Amino acid sequence: MKVEEDRIFINDGNIWTAAGMRACVDLALALVEKDLGAEVARQLVVYHRRAGGFSRVFHAETGQSPAKAIENLRVEAARLMMETGRHPIDVVATDTGFGDRERMRRAFIRAFGQPSQVIQRANRG
Repeated sequence: MKVEEDRIFINDGNIWTAAGMRACVDLALALVEKDLGAEVARQLVVYHRRAGGFSRVFHAETGQSPAKAIENLRVEAARLMMETGRHPIDVVATDTGFGDRERMRRAFIRAFGQPSQVIQRANRG
């Protein structure tokens, strides 16, 4: 058996190993899925089991989680939309995937230290 550092669990023939407690849950779900099918495994949890390495590899390559990368892309798209047009905040939030103005406002505060409305006003001024 070889060690693979970027995996949360490994299936090496008849030997299954996991990286830690949460990974053991993922491993157990993988075993149930293998033996009884994906539908049975899905019924055991509210959320799907983790994919086993993507998030860790993504973070190692980019320095951020996939969720943070998506938020950063949305914030940048919203900022550009506000700079290049006169769209209402609600339209910008919806068109860039935030869903509503409050989620976008919080993301702008995390990214720029100020809410989206302040940035929009500065671009219109």
